[in-house]
Amino acid sequence: MSTATATATATKPNVDDFTVPEKILLAAETLEKQGQSPFTAEMLIVASWQKFPTTFGLKGFAEKYPDSNKILSSIMGEKGLARRGWLVKMGQKLYAMTREGRNVVRRVMLEEEEPAPDGGTQRLNREHERFLKTLFDSSAVRKFEDNRKQDLSFADACRFWEVTENMKGDQLDQRLEDIDRMLAELDRALADTDAEASYGRVVTAGDIRVMTNIHRYMQDRFDRHLNLLRKR
Repeated sequence: MSTATATATATKPNVDDFTVPEKILLAAETLEKQGQSPFTAEMLIVASWQKFPTTFGLKGFAEKYPDSNKILSSIMGEKGLARRGWLVKMGQKLYAMTREGRNVVRRVMLEEEEPAPDGGTQRLNREHERFLKTLFDSSAVRKFEDNRKQDLSFADACRFWEVTENMKGDQLDQRLEDIDRMLAELDRALADTDAEASYGRVVTAGDIRVMTNIHRYMQDRFDRHLNLLRKR
């Protein structure tokens, strides 16, 4: 064995030592390389189990069935891959890897990270700019920035979402779906290049993840209020 080969073998990472989130990301990368992106949560469950059956197999039946709850909690939980910004939610249980997620894979595989392009900033289109200005200027975001999320009210959430009491159930659901869609579009658009608004603010993928986390937090916190509004 040559010295170069021996060195490569010595530095090759042991994937069995990777954390659960890192193993799921490796499975996501496999799907992406196969051209299956965005992918469903179910596709990622199966891919994770096939790649790491010992880690993700159902207790007592590891070779036959995946432990879907274990994988889903790692994707969607409070400290899950989506909240960390490693995956971006594209729709109902539909995900894609972010540049940050791909770089996590490169780091654990001891590969060179994917560089950010040198193309400077892009310009936000009018729809995205108006949408983000509403979010950034909302009382909900100000309270989060001031570490006062305990003071959040449903009225704050409604202003963030641009939801009114006159909205019917289907209109409310459509509005929340539109917000999910816009945030997902922006996360993908800003994965590689920051954007600049006409009023001078530079928006990054990190900003979009913060807005997404606030959006999801308020959906969970005010779930009862939203259901009451749907029934009116």
